[in-house]
Amino acid sequence: MKEILLNNLIEISEESFSRLEKFCDILLEKNKQFNLTAIREKEEVFEKHFADSLKGAKFFSEGQKILEVGSGGGFPSLPLKLNNPNLDFTLLEATGKKCAFLKEVKNEFDLDKIEVVNARAEEYANTSARESFDIVTARAVASLNVLCELCLPFLKVGGTAVFYKQKSESEFKEGKRAIELLGGKIVDVFEYTLHSAPESERVIIIIKKVKNTPEKYPREYKKIIKVPL
Repeated sequence: MKEILLNNLIEISEESFSRLEKFCDILLEKNKQFNLTAIREKEEVFEKHFADSLKGAKFFSEGQKILEVGSGGGFPSLPLKLNNPNLDFTLLEATGKKCAFLKEVKNEFDLDKIEVVNARAEEYANTSARESFDIVTARAVASLNVLCELCLPFLKVGGTAVFYKQKSESEFKEGKRAIELLGGKIVDVFEYTLHSAPESERVIIIIKKVKNTPEKYPREYKKIIKVPL
């Protein structure tokens, strides 16, 4: 499994690797009970979930409050956290069973600086969580314009959004208006491929929060989907 990470230019300690192996076993076992991931093989988990998540490690720093929106099975948060336990994560997930899984992983590895919140993003944004985070991240959650409306309201001015996406020029263009409207500005686009799928181009989009998000956002989810920004 370590070779899979190395093939993707990911170098981690033996301790981190051991934690990832254990997490992989827990993930695949729990996946038999309810759907956490469509991936069923250990090798694929290591590349398509773990290596992919760790590709963005340089964008996450200790001492910053990080929110993950739509955590699901915990990507990119849990591989990042298991590699660097000092990262401070809040995992936001609307499905109760997935929250239970995330809490189980937290307890299994005795992780601190990690909180699991069972709520919808558009509702949680209307609490004290609004504009309180240094970093917000999401992976495989929604199209860029929808994702920005769900995520950017959580960022402090000066904070950063780190979005893992498949490369799509059309989606990128569609998202620009939403980014500006919600107070953001694209400052970097990190492009990469995974070793086993060099034809599949991936990106990590880095958005800086340059001004406050207007209070009317995010809207109700049905409106966000029906009429995206």
